Amino acid sequence: MRRSASETKAVILAAARERFAADGYDRATIRAIAADAHIDPSMVMRYFGNKEGLFAAAAEFDLELPDLEQVPREKIGTTVAAHFLERWERDEALLILLRAGVTNPVVSERMRSIFAAQLSPIVASVRADPQGSSARAGLAASQVLGIALCRYVLAFPPLVTMERQEVVEWIGPTLQRYLVD
Repeated sequence: MRRSASETKAVILAAARERFAADGYDRATIRAIAADAHIDPSMVMRYFGNKEGLFAAAAEFDLELPDLEQVPREKIGTTVAAHFLERWERDEALLILLRAGVTNPVVSERMRSIFAAQLSPIVASVRADPQGSSARAGLAASQVLGIALCRYVLAFPPLVTMERQEVVEWIGPTLQRYLVD
């Protein structure tokens, strides 16, 4: 059965996401991904160039940040906290990036670019004075990434056993200070 280029790319990306999730970035190989996709490894190279290019395409995701202009100003921190907890719990791609980003510079750069491109404009949109928005976005990212690392990757017992709303109540005020105050 012949596939179009877009169908072939979609099959490769689906196989790559599964393989990166199962094996992590360092252990996943182009050959294994190609085998999972039932194609020749040269096709992976043709469409994505190398493992880094494939990973960047497979790890493309939207943080799906809420429109904070519609959120009451005093609830922005808790809204962002709740959103990120829900996102971490729903999308394993974020956790794959986080796990791999701790040790791999290519992956950590991918995470930085995703958070910078998507979080900084949101922070700027809720501030009367957008000065310092990138610093505030970085601080907010450190909070949500730290929670994700400790709760979902390292599984620190106090954070793992807390209800989601309890975590929101703890980190919401910190995010509020970073984003608005």
